[in-house]
Amino acid sequence: MNKRRQNAGFSLVEVMCAILILGVAMVGLTTGITTALGSGKESELQTAAALIAAGQIEMVRADGILVDGVEEGEGAEGLSLYRWQRTITTTPVEGLHEVAVTVNHAKSGKAIYELRTLLFEPASDTALDKRPTQKESKKSRKGDRKN
Repeated sequence: MNKRRQNAGFSLVEVMCAILILGVAMVGLTTGITTALGSGKESELQTAAALIAAGQIEMVRADGILVDGVEEGEGAEGLSLYRWQRTITTTPVEGLHEVAVTVNHAKSGKAIYELRTLLFEPASDTALDKRPTQKESKKSRKGDRKN
């Protein structure tokens, strides 16, 4: 009966090996979870910065006035973690401007996102401005019908 009692249960070495294996596995899991959380936060920063940059380019496009220069500002309410810098430069092609927006982290100054695009501003004396208005085109159509 004594031998049976000695064989029952786990030895100290077996228990220590099991704890070591569990410890190594837990370290790996903890590292993986921490990395995943960090990646999620970085992704959130990138997405917000991309939206700010796209918004700044759309504001320039909506204004329709492309003046060379640099302009800076902060993100809108709730996005004060970000600062943006918008640069408009003329290209060698007449009427074509490059618009670049860089979004930085407000505290560290680290660039998070940069977006560049080309916008065209036609000269005011182009053929597009000399097209007939809707009224003028209706009058010319009526005159064509009489003939």
